[in-house]
Amino acid sequence: MGTRPVDTPTDEELLAFCDEVLPPEEMARIERLLRESVPLQQRLQRLCEQRDRGLHTVGSIWRSNQLSCPDRDELGAYLLHALSEQAADYIRFHIEVVGCRYCAAELEDLKRSQTEADDRVRRRRERCYQSSIRYIPGRISG
Repeated sequence: MGTRPVDTPTDEELLAFCDEVLPPEEMARIERLLRESVPLQQRLQRLCEQRDRGLHTVGSIWRSNQLSCPDRDELGAYLLHALSEQAADYIRFHIEVVGCRYCAAELEDLKRSQTEADDRVRRRRERCYQSSIRYIPGRISG
């Protein structure tokens, strides 16, 4: 069995490239390699044709169904630091090392939702304070 050049993507990486599930740097690297190599383009086309004909690997089924991805509730608990250390380590690894773009996007959405909720609470408290300040004893009206 021959060895492949270090910079040549594996079949799994090429299929993940097609599914756009690689980290941005890896997507850019493979895109650059594809632009420079007709044989690599042909290999990618063959892989996609095999997949489209139903020749799936366990890995491709695992990835396409996102079986290793935590659900939204688990990601929310991760943001709230409400998971066990082991579960938090897995999510951190899954996002930072594996580079799961689905989970990273889900986590960003949860962060944005939390920020919006925090802003709503802050504005509600401010309105409550402003509407009741005149009732505080000893306050000089202005």
